Amino acid sequence: MLPETMTLIRPAPTVVLLDDDAALCRALTFSLEIEGYRVKSCASGEELMIQDLPRDGACLVLDYRLAGMSGLDVLQALRERGVRLPAVLITSNPTPGVRADAARLQAQVVEKPLLGDLLLGHIHRMLPL
Repeated sequence: MLPETMTLIRPAPTVVLLDDDAALCRALTFSLEIEGYRVKSCASGEELMIQDLPRDGACLVLDYRLAGMSGLDVLQALRERGVRLPAVLITSNPTPGVRADAARLQAQVVEKPLLGDLLLGHIHRMLPL
């Protein structure tokens, strides 16, 4: 039993970030860490697919355009494996087909370069601090 003066500290929620643009990845990581999130970043879909992902207390932020697997390909594979973490797909000029696929996979779409507050807003709703 814990003394009344002690409180349990829950771990910070985790944002799993997939982006092959190193500069953007560093900037997003910095911004998210300032907001209080832990960030686990991957530079390729293949790298993300071999990670041990949390079952909850996390969300996915996936770039659509990657070398190799696209962000949607990765999300489809994760969904098939039973990963149900909330997801945001970041991309520029998404086609109606990309938007439809993202919706089918239960992912929000945020357009580049307008990431800033819009992306943070989605993350805050999915992972309240």
